[in-house]
Amino acid sequence: MADATDIFLGLGGGERQSLNLSRANRHGLIAGATGTGKTVTLQGLAESFSANGVPVFVADVKGDLSGISMAGSPQFKHADKLEERARELGMSDYAYSDNPAIFWDLYGKQGHPIRTTITEMGPLLLARLMNLNETQEGVLNIVFRFADEEGLLLLNLDDLQSMLAYTAENAKQLSAKYGNVTKASVGTIQRQLLQLDSQGAGQFFGEPALEIDDFIKCDDQGRGYINILAADQLMRSPKLYATFLLWLLAELFETLPEVGDPAKPKLVFFFDEAHLLFEDAPKALEDKIEQVVRLIRSKGVGVFFVTQNPIDIPQEVAGQLGNRMQHALRAFTPRDKKAIRAAADTFRINPDLDVEQAITELRVGEALVSTLLEDGAPSIVQRTLIKPPRSRLGPVSAKERAIISSISPYEGKYDEEIDRASAEEILAQKVIDATATAQEVDEKGKEEVGKQPRKSKSIWEKAFSRGAKVAAGSAAGMAATTILGKKSRANPVQSGVTSAVGSVVTDLAGPVAGRFVRNLIGGLMR
Repeated sequence: MADATDIFLGLGGGERQSLNLSRANRHGLIAGATGTGKTVTLQGLAESFSANGVPVFVADVKGDLSGISMAGSPQFKHADKLEERARELGMSDYAYSDNPAIFWDLYGKQGHPIRTTITEMGPLLLARLMNLNETQEGVLNIVFRFADEEGLLLLNLDDLQSMLAYTAENAKQLSAKYGNVTKASVGTIQRQLLQLDSQGAGQFFGEPALEIDDFIKCDDQGRGYINILAADQLMRSPKLYATFLLWLLAELFETLPEVGDPAKPKLVFFFDEAHLLFEDAPKALEDKIEQVVRLIRSKGVGVFFVTQNPIDIPQEVAGQLGNRMQHALRAFTPRDKKAIRAAADTFRINPDLDVEQAITELRVGEALVSTLLEDGAPSIVQRTLIKPPRSRLGPVSAKERAIISSISPYEGKYDEEIDRASAEEILAQKVIDATATAQEVDEKGKEEVGKQPRKSKSIWEKAFSRGAKVAAGSAAGMAATTILGKKSRANPVQSGVTSAVGSVVTDLAGPVAGRFVRNLIGGLMR
Protein backbone atom coordinates (compact mmCIF):
# COMPACT_ATOMS: atom_id res chain seq x y z
CA MET A 1 0.00 0.00 0.00
CA ALA A 2 3.01 2.28 0.23
CA ASP A 3 2.61 3.30 -3.44
CA ALA A 4 -1.16 3.86 -3.27
CA THR A 5 -2.53 7.24 -4.30
CA ASP A 6 -5.83 7.00 -2.46
CA ILE A 7 -7.59 5.40 0.50
CA PHE A 8 -10.60 3.15 -0.03
CA LEU A 9 -13.58 4.37 2.02
CA GLY A 10 -16.41 2.14 0.81
CA LEU A 11 -18.96 1.68 -1.97
CA GLY A 12 -21.56 4.27 -2.90
CA GLY A 13 -23.77 4.63 -5.94
CA GLY A 14 -22.27 1.41 -7.27
CA GLU A 15 -18.83 3.03 -7.36
CA ARG A 16 -15.67 2.87 -5.30
CA GLN A 17 -15.48 5.87 -2.93
CA SER A 18 -11.99 6.94 -1.94
CA LEU A 19 -9.93 9.73 -0.39
CA ASN A 20 -7.12 11.09 -2.55
CA LEU A 21 -3.94 11.11 -0.44
CA SER A 22 -2.65 14.25 -2.18
CA ARG A 23 -5.84 16.06 -1.06
CA ALA A 24 -5.91 14.77 2.51
CA ASN A 25 -4.20 17.93 3.79
CA ARG A 26 -7.28 19.88 2.62
CA HIS A 27 -8.81 18.75 5.91
CA GLY A 28 -12.05 16.94 6.56
CA LEU A 29 -15.17 16.45 8.66
CA ILE A 30 -16.65 13.31 10.19
CA ALA A 31 -20.07 14.12 11.66
CA GLY A 32 -23.12 12.26 12.89
CA ALA A 33 -25.26 11.51 15.90
CA THR A 34 -24.07 9.27 18.72
CA GLY A 35 -23.95 5.59 17.77
CA THR A 36 -24.00 6.09 13.99
CA GLY A 37 -20.45 4.86 13.32
CA LYS A 38 -18.19 7.93 13.47
CA THR A 39 -15.54 6.21 15.59
CA VAL A 40 -15.40 3.19 13.30
CA THR A 41 -15.02 5.48 10.27
CA LEU A 42 -12.23 7.33 12.06
CA GLN A 43 -10.53 4.04 12.98
CA GLY A 44 -10.62 2.78 9.40
CA LEU A 45 -9.21 6.07 8.09
CA ALA A 46 -6.41 6.11 10.67
CA GLU A 47 -5.47 2.51 9.77
CA SER A 48 -5.26 3.35 6.08
CA PHE A 49 -3.19 6.49 6.62
CA SER A 50 -0.77 4.49 8.77
CA ALA A 51 -0.52 1.70 6.17
CA ASN A 52 0.41 4.34 3.58
CA GLY A 53 3.25 5.72 5.70
CA VAL A 54 1.34 8.68 7.13
CA PRO A 55 1.65 9.23 10.92
CA VAL A 56 -1.61 9.96 12.74
CA PHE A 57 -2.59 11.76 15.92
CA VAL A 58 -5.95 10.93 17.50
CA ALA A 59 -7.57 11.70 20.83
CA ASP A 60 -9.18 8.63 22.41
CA VAL A 61 -12.12 10.33 24.08
CA LYS A 62 -14.11 7.22 25.04
CA GLY A 63 -11.19 4.86 25.63
CA ASP A 64 -12.11 2.48 22.81
CA LEU A 65 -9.71 3.68 20.10
CA SER A 66 -6.74 2.07 21.84
CA GLY A 67 -7.79 -1.19 20.17
CA ILE A 68 -6.38 0.13 16.90
CA SER A 69 -3.00 -1.08 18.18
CA MET A 70 -4.18 -4.72 18.18
CA ALA A 71 -5.39 -6.96 15.36
CA GLY A 72 -9.08 -7.79 15.20
CA SER A 73 -10.17 -11.34 15.86
CA PRO A 74 -12.73 -13.82 14.50
CA GLN A 75 -13.72 -14.37 18.15
CA PHE A 76 -14.87 -10.75 18.49
CA LYS A 77 -18.63 -10.68 19.09
CA HIS A 78 -19.30 -8.54 15.99
CA ALA A 79 -16.66 -10.21 13.78
CA ASP A 80 -19.34 -11.80 11.59
CA LYS A 81 -20.77 -8.39 10.73
CA LEU A 82 -17.33 -6.97 9.90
CA GLU A 83 -16.49 -9.92 7.66
CA GLU A 84 -19.91 -9.75 5.99
CA ARG A 85 -19.39 -6.04 5.27
CA ALA A 86 -15.95 -6.78 3.77
CA ARG A 87 -17.50 -9.39 1.45
CA GLU A 88 -20.29 -7.00 0.53
CA LEU A 89 -17.69 -4.40 -0.50
CA GLY A 90 -15.59 -6.91 -2.43
CA MET A 91 -12.57 -6.57 -0.12
CA SER A 92 -10.86 -9.81 -1.16
CA ASP A 93 -7.71 -8.86 0.76
CA TYR A 94 -9.55 -8.26 4.04
CA ALA A 95 -7.63 -9.68 7.00
CA TYR A 96 -7.24 -8.65 10.63
CA SER A 97 -4.07 -6.68 11.37
CA ASP A 98 -2.58 -4.42 14.03
CA ASN A 99 -1.04 -0.97 13.66
CA PRO A 100 2.07 0.64 15.16
CA ALA A 101 0.89 2.81 18.03
CA ILE A 102 2.30 5.09 20.71
CA PHE A 103 0.23 5.91 23.79
CA TRP A 104 0.29 9.42 25.28
CA ASP A 105 -1.44 10.87 28.34
CA LEU A 106 -1.30 14.38 29.79
CA TYR A 107 -1.49 12.78 33.23
CA GLY A 108 1.18 10.17 32.48
CA LYS A 109 -0.98 7.23 33.60
CA GLN A 110 -1.93 5.53 30.32
CA GLY A 111 0.99 6.60 28.17
CA HIS A 112 3.98 8.89 27.88
CA PRO A 113 3.39 12.25 29.57
CA ILE A 114 2.97 15.25 27.30
CA ARG A 115 4.34 18.48 28.67
CA THR A 116 4.92 22.00 27.52
CA THR A 117 6.09 25.07 29.39
CA ILE A 118 4.03 28.06 30.47
CA THR A 119 6.33 30.25 28.35
CA GLU A 120 5.67 28.15 25.25
CA MET A 121 1.89 28.07 25.66
CA GLY A 122 1.64 31.84 25.95
CA PRO A 123 -0.87 34.22 27.55
CA LEU A 124 -3.75 33.97 25.04
CA LEU A 125 -4.46 30.27 25.54
CA LEU A 126 -3.82 30.47 29.27
CA ALA A 127 -6.30 33.33 29.55
CA ARG A 128 -8.93 31.20 27.84
CA LEU A 129 -8.06 28.22 30.00
CA MET A 130 -8.63 30.30 33.14
CA ASN A 131 -11.75 32.15 31.88
CA LEU A 132 -10.09 35.55 32.31
CA ASN A 133 -11.81 38.73 31.21
CA GLU A 134 -10.16 41.32 28.98
CA THR A 135 -8.63 43.29 31.87
CA GLN A 136 -7.21 40.18 33.55
CA GLU A 137 -5.85 38.92 30.22
CA GLY A 138 -4.09 42.28 29.83
CA VAL A 139 -2.41 41.83 33.22
CA LEU A 140 -1.35 38.29 32.26
CA ASN A 141 0.22 39.69 29.09
CA ILE A 142 2.19 42.14 31.21
CA VAL A 143 3.42 39.29 33.40
CA PHE A 144 4.66 37.42 30.32
CA ARG A 145 6.25 40.54 28.85
CA PHE A 146 8.11 41.27 32.09
CA ALA A 147 9.27 37.63 32.42
CA ASP A 148 10.51 37.67 28.81
CA GLU A 149 12.46 40.88 29.29
CA GLU A 150 13.95 39.77 32.59
CA GLY A 151 14.97 36.35 31.28
CA LEU A 152 12.72 34.51 33.74
CA LEU A 153 11.72 31.10 32.40
CA LEU A 154 8.11 30.17 33.15
CA LEU A 155 8.23 26.39 33.05
CA ASN A 156 5.39 25.30 35.31
CA LEU A 157 2.45 26.62 37.35
CA ASP A 158 4.70 27.32 40.34
CA ASP A 159 6.78 29.67 38.20
CA LEU A 160 3.68 31.55 37.08
CA GLN A 161 2.39 31.78 40.66
CA SER A 162 5.73 33.21 41.76
CA MET A 163 5.63 35.75 38.93
CA LEU A 164 2.09 36.77 39.87
CA ALA A 165 3.11 37.23 43.53
CA TYR A 166 6.07 39.36 42.42
CA THR A 167 3.74 41.36 40.13
CA ALA A 168 1.33 42.06 42.98
CA GLU A 169 4.15 43.20 45.26
CA ASN A 170 5.58 45.47 42.55
CA ALA A 171 2.32 46.57 40.93
CA LYS A 172 3.11 50.29 41.18
CA GLN A 173 6.50 50.04 39.40
CA LEU A 174 5.16 47.67 36.71
CA SER A 175 2.11 49.91 36.10
CA ALA A 176 4.41 52.83 35.39
CA LYS A 177 6.21 50.88 32.66
CA TYR A 178 3.60 48.56 31.16
CA GLY A 179 0.17 49.94 32.05
CA ASN A 180 -2.32 49.47 34.84
CA VAL A 181 -1.70 46.42 37.03
CA THR A 182 -4.07 45.97 39.96
CA LYS A 183 -3.67 43.57 42.86
CA ALA A 184 -7.33 42.60 42.43
CA SER A 185 -6.73 41.37 38.86
CA VAL A 186 -3.58 39.53 39.93
CA GLY A 187 -5.51 37.91 42.78
CA THR A 188 -8.20 36.68 40.41
CA ILE A 189 -5.59 35.12 38.12
CA GLN A 190 -3.94 33.44 41.11
CA ARG A 191 -7.26 31.92 42.22
CA GLN A 192 -7.99 30.67 38.71
CA LEU A 193 -4.51 29.19 38.56
CA LEU A 194 -5.14 27.26 41.78
CA GLN A 195 -8.38 25.92 40.31
CA LEU A 196 -6.53 24.89 37.15
CA ASP A 197 -3.94 23.07 39.25
CA SER A 198 -6.69 21.24 41.17
CA GLN A 199 -7.99 19.88 37.83
CA GLY A 200 -4.60 18.26 37.19
CA ALA A 201 -3.33 20.80 34.65
CA GLY A 202 -0.12 21.19 36.65
CA GLN A 203 1.09 17.87 35.23
CA PHE A 204 0.88 19.30 31.70
CA PHE A 205 3.30 22.14 32.39
CA GLY A 206 6.99 21.39 32.87
CA GLU A 207 9.92 19.67 31.23
CA PRO A 208 11.00 17.73 29.25
CA ALA A 209 8.69 19.48 26.80
CA LEU A 210 7.27 17.51 23.91
CA GLU A 211 9.35 17.50 20.73
CA ILE A 212 6.71 17.81 18.05
CA ASP A 213 8.77 15.79 15.55
CA ASP A 214 8.23 12.74 17.75
CA PHE A 215 4.66 12.59 16.42
CA ILE A 216 5.94 12.26 12.87
CA LYS A 217 7.63 8.87 12.78
CA CYS A 218 7.26 5.60 10.86
CA ASP A 219 8.13 2.10 12.02
CA ASP A 220 10.70 -0.18 10.38
CA GLN A 221 8.04 -1.40 7.93
CA GLY A 222 7.33 2.11 6.73
CA ARG A 223 3.97 2.36 8.50
CA GLY A 224 3.12 5.65 10.16
CA TYR A 225 2.85 5.55 13.95
CA ILE A 226 -0.64 6.20 15.30
CA ASN A 227 -0.25 8.52 18.29
CA ILE A 228 -3.15 7.87 20.67
CA LEU A 229 -3.87 10.44 23.37
CA ALA A 230 -5.75 8.96 26.34
CA ALA A 231 -8.44 11.61 26.73
CA ASP A 232 -11.12 9.88 28.80
CA GLN A 233 -9.92 11.56 32.03
CA LEU A 234 -8.92 14.73 30.19
CA MET A 235 -12.51 15.18 28.94
CA ARG A 236 -13.56 15.92 32.52
CA SER A 237 -11.80 19.25 31.94
CA PRO A 238 -13.12 20.03 28.45
CA LYS A 239 -11.49 23.45 28.24
CA LEU A 240 -8.08 21.95 29.03
CA TYR A 241 -8.69 19.29 26.36
CA ALA A 242 -9.59 21.86 23.69
CA THR A 243 -6.80 24.24 24.67
CA PHE A 244 -4.21 21.47 24.58
CA LEU A 245 -5.21 20.38 21.07
CA LEU A 246 -5.23 23.97 19.81
CA TRP A 247 -1.76 24.47 21.28
CA LEU A 248 -0.65 21.28 19.54
CA LEU A 249 -1.97 22.51 16.19
CA ALA A 250 -0.15 25.82 16.62
CA GLU A 251 3.07 23.99 17.55
CA LEU A 252 2.80 21.88 14.40
CA PHE A 253 2.28 25.00 12.33
CA GLU A 254 5.24 26.84 13.83
CA THR A 255 7.62 23.86 13.85
CA LEU A 256 7.09 22.12 10.52
CA PRO A 257 8.63 23.44 7.28
CA GLU A 258 6.59 24.46 4.25
CA VAL A 259 6.06 21.52 1.88
CA GLY A 260 3.46 22.86 -0.55
CA ASP A 261 1.30 20.07 -1.97
CA PRO A 262 2.89 16.72 -1.03
CA ALA A 263 1.85 13.39 -2.54
CA LYS A 264 0.58 12.44 0.92
CA PRO A 265 0.34 14.30 4.26
CA LYS A 266 3.21 14.42 6.73
CA LEU A 267 0.69 13.98 9.56
CA VAL A 268 -3.08 13.61 9.91
CA PHE A 269 -4.67 15.05 13.03
CA PHE A 270 -8.12 13.86 14.19
CA PHE A 271 -9.85 16.33 16.52
CA ASP A 272 -12.66 14.43 18.28
CA GLU A 273 -15.42 16.37 20.11
CA ALA A 274 -14.40 19.33 17.95
CA HIS A 275 -17.24 21.53 19.22
CA LEU A 276 -15.27 22.03 22.45
CA LEU A 277 -12.67 23.98 20.52
CA PHE A 278 -15.18 26.68 19.62
CA GLU A 279 -17.42 26.60 22.70
CA ASP A 280 -17.38 30.02 24.42
CA ALA A 281 -14.35 31.01 22.32
CA PRO A 282 -14.04 34.79 21.83
CA LYS A 283 -14.07 36.06 18.24
CA ALA A 284 -10.35 36.85 18.40
CA LEU A 285 -9.54 33.23 19.26
CA GLU A 286 -11.91 31.90 16.58
CA ASP A 287 -10.06 34.02 14.05
CA LYS A 288 -6.74 32.54 15.19
CA ILE A 289 -8.11 29.00 14.93
CA GLU A 290 -9.37 29.71 11.42
CA GLN A 291 -5.96 31.11 10.49
CA VAL A 292 -4.07 28.09 11.85
CA VAL A 293 -6.39 25.63 10.06
CA ARG A 294 -6.11 27.58 6.81
CA LEU A 295 -2.33 27.82 6.86
CA ILE A 296 -1.32 24.47 8.35
CA ARG A 297 -2.17 22.55 5.16
CA SER A 298 0.93 24.09 3.55
CA LYS A 299 2.94 22.24 6.22
CA GLY A 300 1.51 18.93 5.00
CA VAL A 301 -0.85 18.48 7.96
CA GLY A 302 -4.43 17.32 7.42
CA VAL A 303 -6.95 18.11 10.17
CA PHE A 304 -10.16 16.09 10.46
CA PHE A 305 -12.80 17.47 12.82
CA VAL A 306 -15.06 14.86 14.42
CA THR A 307 -18.31 16.10 15.93
CA GLN A 308 -21.95 15.16 16.39
CA ASN A 309 -23.43 18.26 14.80
CA PRO A 310 -21.83 19.87 11.72
CA ILE A 311 -23.13 23.32 12.63
CA ASP A 312 -20.89 23.23 15.71
CA ILE A 313 -18.03 24.16 13.37
CA PRO A 314 -17.93 27.89 12.49
CA GLN A 315 -18.53 28.64 8.81
CA GLU A 316 -15.06 30.13 8.33
CA VAL A 317 -13.50 26.82 9.41
CA ALA A 318 -16.14 24.52 7.88
CA GLY A 319 -15.52 26.13 4.48
CA GLN A 320 -11.99 24.70 4.52
CA LEU A 321 -13.02 21.08 5.16
CA GLY A 322 -12.97 19.53 1.70
CA ASN A 323 -13.34 15.83 2.61
CA ARG A 324 -16.68 15.04 4.26
CA MET A 325 -18.19 11.91 5.78
CA GLN A 326 -21.68 12.61 7.15
CA HIS A 327 -23.31 9.90 9.24
CA ALA A 328 -26.96 9.96 10.27
CA LEU A 329 -28.56 12.89 12.06
CA ARG A 330 -31.88 12.77 13.90
CA ALA A 331 -34.50 15.51 13.49
CA PHE A 332 -35.80 15.72 17.06
CA THR A 333 -35.55 19.50 17.55
CA PRO A 334 -35.60 22.65 15.39
CA ARG A 335 -31.83 22.85 15.83
CA ASP A 336 -31.50 19.27 14.52
CA LYS A 337 -33.54 20.19 11.42
CA LYS A 338 -31.34 23.21 10.86
CA ALA A 339 -28.24 21.02 11.10
CA ILE A 340 -29.66 18.56 8.55
CA ARG A 341 -30.39 21.34 6.07
CA ALA A 342 -26.95 22.86 6.64
CA ALA A 343 -25.22 19.50 6.14
CA ALA A 344 -27.18 18.78 2.96
CA ASP A 345 -26.30 22.20 1.50
CA THR A 346 -22.56 21.61 1.85
CA PHE A 347 -22.44 18.68 -0.58
CA ARG A 348 -22.05 18.75 -4.35
CA ILE A 349 -25.53 17.96 -5.70
CA ASN A 350 -26.36 14.41 -6.72
CA PRO A 351 -29.53 14.52 -8.92
CA ASP A 352 -30.30 10.91 -7.99
CA LEU A 353 -30.15 11.45 -4.22
CA ASP A 354 -32.33 13.47 -1.85
CA VAL A 355 -29.49 14.33 0.51
CA GLU A 356 -31.62 15.96 3.20
CA GLN A 357 -33.87 12.91 3.48
CA ALA A 358 -30.95 10.45 3.22
CA ILE A 359 -29.19 12.00 6.24
CA THR A 360 -32.06 10.92 8.48
CA GLU A 361 -32.30 7.42 6.96
CA LEU A 362 -28.64 6.34 7.06
CA ARG A 363 -27.98 3.06 8.87
CA VAL A 364 -25.10 2.48 11.29
CA GLY A 365 -21.96 2.16 9.18
CA GLU A 366 -23.38 4.22 6.33
CA ALA A 367 -22.39 7.80 5.49
CA LEU A 368 -22.81 10.44 2.83
CA VAL A 369 -19.34 10.84 1.35
CA SER A 370 -17.82 13.59 -0.76
CA THR A 371 -14.06 14.02 -1.10
CA LEU A 372 -11.78 16.25 -3.14
CA LEU A 373 -10.83 14.91 -6.55
CA GLU A 374 -7.35 15.17 -8.01
CA ASP A 375 -8.21 18.51 -9.63
CA GLY A 376 -9.43 19.89 -6.29
CA ALA A 377 -13.15 19.77 -7.09
CA PRO A 378 -15.47 17.96 -4.64
CA SER A 379 -16.87 14.64 -5.77
CA ILE A 380 -20.62 14.17 -6.15
CA VAL A 381 -22.06 13.06 -2.82
CA GLN A 382 -22.87 9.36 -2.57
CA ARG A 383 -24.63 7.26 0.04
CA THR A 384 -21.78 4.96 1.02
CA LEU A 385 -21.31 1.70 2.91
CA ILE A 386 -18.18 2.35 4.98
CA LYS A 387 -15.43 -0.29 5.01
CA PRO A 388 -14.80 -2.26 8.25
CA PRO A 389 -11.57 -1.72 10.21
CA ARG A 390 -8.97 -4.49 10.40
CA SER A 391 -7.93 -3.78 13.98
CA ARG A 392 -9.79 -4.45 17.22
CA LEU A 393 -13.03 -2.62 17.92
CA GLY A 394 -12.78 -1.83 21.62
CA PRO A 395 -10.10 -0.97 24.18
CA VAL A 396 -6.87 -2.76 24.99
CA SER A 397 -6.36 -4.27 28.43
CA ALA A 398 -4.02 -2.70 30.97
CA LYS A 399 -1.52 -5.51 30.33
CA GLU A 400 -1.63 -5.01 26.55
CA ARG A 401 -1.17 -1.26 26.98
CA ALA A 402 1.84 -1.82 29.23
CA ILE A 403 3.48 -4.16 26.70
CA ILE A 404 2.92 -1.74 23.80
CA SER A 405 4.27 1.16 25.88
CA SER A 406 7.38 -0.86 26.81
CA ILE A 407 8.39 -1.15 23.14
CA SER A 408 7.67 2.48 22.35
CA PRO A 409 10.52 4.34 20.61
CA TYR A 410 10.22 7.00 23.33
CA GLU A 411 10.37 4.71 26.34
CA GLY A 412 12.10 6.68 29.11
CA LYS A 413 12.40 9.93 27.15
CA TYR A 414 9.49 11.81 28.73
CA ASP A 415 8.63 9.73 31.76
CA GLU A 416 10.73 11.57 34.38
CA GLU A 417 10.05 15.26 34.97
CA ILE A 418 13.00 17.68 35.01
CA ASP A 419 12.90 20.64 37.38
CA ARG A 420 15.64 23.14 36.51
CA ALA A 421 16.15 26.66 37.84
CA SER A 422 13.43 28.96 36.53
CA ALA A 423 11.33 31.94 37.64
CA GLU A 424 10.24 30.45 40.99
CA GLU A 425 13.81 29.74 42.13
CA ILE A 426 15.26 32.97 40.73
CA LEU A 427 12.61 35.17 42.37
CA ALA A 428 13.00 33.31 45.67
CA GLN A 429 16.77 33.84 45.49
CA LYS A 430 16.21 37.55 44.82
CA VAL A 431 14.26 37.84 48.08
CA ILE A 432 17.04 36.05 49.98
CA ASP A 433 19.70 38.23 48.35
CA ALA A 434 17.75 41.43 49.08
CA THR A 435 17.39 40.50 52.76
CA ALA A 436 21.09 39.63 53.07
CA THR A 437 22.14 42.83 51.28
CA ALA A 438 19.95 45.00 53.51
CA GLN A 439 21.58 43.43 56.57
CA GLU A 440 25.08 44.04 55.15
CA VAL A 441 24.25 47.67 54.39
CA ASP A 442 23.31 48.16 58.03
CA GLU A 443 26.57 46.59 59.14
CA LYS A 444 29.11 47.83 56.53
CA GLY A 445 27.47 50.78 54.82
CA LYS A 446 26.01 51.22 51.32
CA GLU A 447 29.27 52.25 49.63
CA GLU A 448 31.22 49.21 50.84
CA VAL A 449 28.46 46.76 49.90
CA GLY A 450 28.16 48.36 46.45
CA LYS A 451 31.71 47.24 45.61
CA GLN A 452 30.88 43.56 46.12
CA PRO A 453 29.87 41.25 43.22
CA ARG A 454 26.21 40.24 42.91
CA LYS A 455 25.21 37.37 45.17
CA SER A 456 23.49 35.27 42.51
CA LYS A 457 24.55 34.65 38.93
CA SER A 458 22.41 36.02 36.13
CA ILE A 459 20.82 33.62 33.66
CA TRP A 460 23.59 34.52 31.19
CA GLU A 461 26.35 33.65 33.69
CA LYS A 462 24.62 30.41 34.64
CA ALA A 463 24.20 29.37 31.02
CA PHE A 464 27.83 29.95 30.05
CA SER A 465 29.05 28.37 33.29
CA ARG A 466 27.03 25.25 32.54
CA GLY A 467 28.32 25.22 28.97
CA ALA A 468 31.91 25.44 30.17
CA LYS A 469 31.37 22.48 32.51
CA VAL A 470 29.92 20.40 29.68
CA ALA A 471 32.89 21.24 27.45
CA ALA A 472 35.34 20.43 30.25
CA GLY A 473 33.59 17.13 30.83
CA SER A 474 34.01 16.25 27.16
CA ALA A 475 37.74 17.11 27.31
CA ALA A 476 38.05 14.79 30.30
CA GLY A 477 36.20 12.16 28.29
CA MET A 478 38.77 12.51 25.49
CA ALA A 479 41.61 11.97 28.00
CA ALA A 480 39.87 8.87 29.35
CA THR A 481 39.41 7.59 25.81
CA THR A 482 43.16 7.94 25.19
CA ILE A 483 44.17 6.28 28.46
CA LEU A 484 41.68 3.40 28.35
CA GLY A 485 42.01 2.78 24.63
CA LYS A 486 38.26 3.16 24.01
CA LYS A 487 37.18 3.90 20.46
CA SER A 488 34.32 6.07 19.32
CA ARG A 489 33.15 7.45 16.00
CA ALA A 490 32.29 10.74 17.68
CA ASN A 491 34.80 13.55 18.14
CA PRO A 492 34.75 14.26 21.92
CA VAL A 493 35.87 17.88 21.56
CA GLN A 494 33.34 18.57 18.81
CA SER A 495 30.63 16.86 20.86
CA GLY A 496 31.62 18.88 23.89
CA VAL A 497 31.45 22.17 22.04
CA THR A 498 28.06 21.22 20.57
CA SER A 499 26.77 20.24 24.00
CA ALA A 500 28.11 23.43 25.55
CA VAL A 501 26.42 25.55 22.94
CA GLY A 502 23.26 23.53 23.37
CA SER A 503 23.38 24.10 27.11
CA VAL A 504 23.70 27.84 26.64
CA VAL A 505 20.89 27.88 24.08
CA THR A 506 18.64 25.83 26.36
CA ASP A 507 18.93 28.41 29.13
CA LEU A 508 18.70 31.45 26.88
CA ALA A 509 16.30 30.40 24.11
CA GLY A 510 13.18 30.90 26.21
CA PRO A 511 13.75 34.49 27.35
CA VAL A 512 15.52 35.70 24.21
CA ALA A 513 13.04 34.21 21.72
CA GLY A 514 10.10 35.14 23.92
CA ARG A 515 11.29 38.73 24.03
CA PHE A 516 11.02 39.04 20.28
CA VAL A 517 8.56 36.63 18.69
CA ARG A 518 5.42 34.77 19.71
CA ASN A 519 3.34 32.68 17.36
CA LEU A 520 -0.19 33.05 15.99
CA ILE A 521 -1.82 32.18 19.32
CA GLY A 522 0.70 33.93 21.56
CA GLY A 523 2.91 30.91 22.28
CA LEU A 524 6.67 31.02 22.06
CA MET A 525 8.12 30.43 18.62
CA ARG A 526 10.96 27.90 18.77
